[in-house]
Amino acid sequence: MAQIEIKFPDGAVKEFATGITPLEVANGISKSLAKKAVSGRLNGEYVGMHDAMEVGGDFELITKDSDEALRLLRHSASHLMAQALKRLHPDMHFGVGPAIDNGFYYDTDNADGQVSVEEFPEIEKIMHKIVKENLPIVSHQISRTEALEMFKDDPYKVELINDLPADEKISIAVQGEHVELDKGGLVPSTGWIKHFKLTSVAGAYWRGKSSNPMLQRIYGTAFWNDEDLEAELKRREEAKERDHRRIGAQQDLFFTSQEVGSGLPVWMPNGAAIRRTLERYIVDRELEAGYEHVYTPILSNLELYKTSGHWDHYHEDMFPPMDMGDGEFLELRPMNCPSHIQVYKHHPRSYKELPLRIAELGMMHRYEKSGALTGLSRVREMTLNDGHTFVTLDQIEDEFKNILNLMIDVYDDFDINEYRFRLSYRDPENTEKYFDDDEMWAKSQTMLKAAMDDMGLDYFEAEGEAAFYGPKLDVQIKTALGGEETLSTIQLDFLLPEKFDLNYIGADGEKHRPVMIHRGVISTMERFTAHLIEMYKGAFPTWLAPHQVRVIPVNREAHSEYAKTIVDELKHEGIRAEYDERNEKLGYLIRDAQSLKIPYTLVIGDDEKAHQSVTIRQFGSRATETLPYQDFKEKLFADIANYSRSEGKAE
Repeated sequence: MAQIEIKFPDGAVKEFATGITPLEVANGISKSLAKKAVSGRLNGEYVGMHDAMEVGGDFELITKDSDEALRLLRHSASHLMAQALKRLHPDMHFGVGPAIDNGFYYDTDNADGQVSVEEFPEIEKIMHKIVKENLPIVSHQISRTEALEMFKDDPYKVELINDLPADEKISIAVQGEHVELDKGGLVPSTGWIKHFKLTSVAGAYWRGKSSNPMLQRIYGTAFWNDEDLEAELKRREEAKERDHRRIGAQQDLFFTSQEVGSGLPVWMPNGAAIRRTLERYIVDRELEAGYEHVYTPILSNLELYKTSGHWDHYHEDMFPPMDMGDGEFLELRPMNCPSHIQVYKHHPRSYKELPLRIAELGMMHRYEKSGALTGLSRVREMTLNDGHTFVTLDQIEDEFKNILNLMIDVYDDFDINEYRFRLSYRDPENTEKYFDDDEMWAKSQTMLKAAMDDMGLDYFEAEGEAAFYGPKLDVQIKTALGGEETLSTIQLDFLLPEKFDLNYIGADGEKHRPVMIHRGVISTMERFTAHLIEMYKGAFPTWLAPHQVRVIPVNREAHSEYAKTIVDELKHEGIRAEYDERNEKLGYLIRDAQSLKIPYTLVIGDDEKAHQSVTIRQFGSRATETLPYQDFKEKLFADIANYSRSEGKAE
């Protein structure tokens, strides 16, 4: 009988009969290993536990206790859901069904109409039935002709097959009557998929293109045990309560509509008040830090982005150029840095001017796919808190530290404390994405690392996350939904000064090349506002709240004059105060103010009017406090000046 050689991770090499399965290999090692082995991997490719191995090579077993195994479970759960859906809706067509970070989904097209969330219990019931059937999951390879015949009634599968190379064998996974196009990475049988939950539905264009049909994406999640599943469902419920889109609608902060255009949010007065406060705050902080603020056009000549390299490296994420009919093409800017370079170049520069710090709340446009757009966090138009510093070589480290210290101070003002630092390097093998200059990359990456080490800050390194023109420090924050995203960045750039032939006159009277540092402290106004909405759960600190004070008279006829006087005076002093003159019961008006999470609700009655006082109810407290009006004002202004920090964090 023909033999194959298998090499194990510990270096051991053994011979086995051709056609042996990973399950048989695992059983030969130990029964306990076989019970927890999810899949095999041979020469870097997944091999199902019941699949025959016809060739030898490097082999390993993936067990339930590995992080990778959870993705395989969720991948398998998407197939399980598809099988249940097919039993329930025999004519349903299927797109793709991958595992994702927090679960899985399948894109579906049902001629009988979309699946509703109310149908989930019935689908889950069928899924549990298939689990009890404990159907083995086995992979095979078939010809293109066989695959096209097998999936002839599903146009999406046929399209996927036709996109594969003509000579490629087609991989399928079979579990009972259900067959999937699949390259492997599945659990041994349906009996392994016991703890799952279907969670939501959404629309998704086939293959992410708006010109393609809109499919229904059905989401779910799966775990190895009920405890982890319940914890995840609880986390999702908390995330739902924090969802910035939901809170944005409740508090009338912003909206998006097809009439305006996908990914183009409209800021309502309440949301605009938050944004205006953010803009004034960060501009003031930057002016204090020595930045000079500018305004530059949101349209520029396309040649500017060809010179910078953005067109070569980034054009798929840019809007199409606008032909002006006279040989000039204008482009909606995707980045502000070429504009700030023009500010630098507008005058001859001396070493005495460096570091030269230029900042702007710069509007940009990105060609995001419709399926990726989400509220304020993924949009097509955004305003970036952008800044660029032009420095000499020996100023790099000090300027880097100054920027990072500014960021950390800003986080403290917003009470952001869960973040970590990522040094993002290029992937040296990816010459298409990254500018090809080994010396430049080595120098700039070494400088960033040295600065972090000198500051004594912890960081982790990530290859392949750099900008195309240079390495960067990314500040990764934990989101309210449990994920992680980049809030701030500092990027070191030797390339663009070279491309734009930037120079300054040094102390020696000669021309020298500056180094450019790109930085964004609070990201875009859109993304940062979305993060704050979710972080604060809509209960903004007083200095940021769209309505800081609401004044309610006990009796409109008797107390309105004093109440309005308070509102007018507070408004005159820059407080976002309002008078509630609705003809409703007092209890209802107080509850409404609490539901909108207004920091201070003031109730005005006979005693308050007589003694020039106010009765205060702060958001989140059932207790009330009566203070002289002037004492309340001192309390309010101190709260705002201290960025609503607790006393323990006060400066």
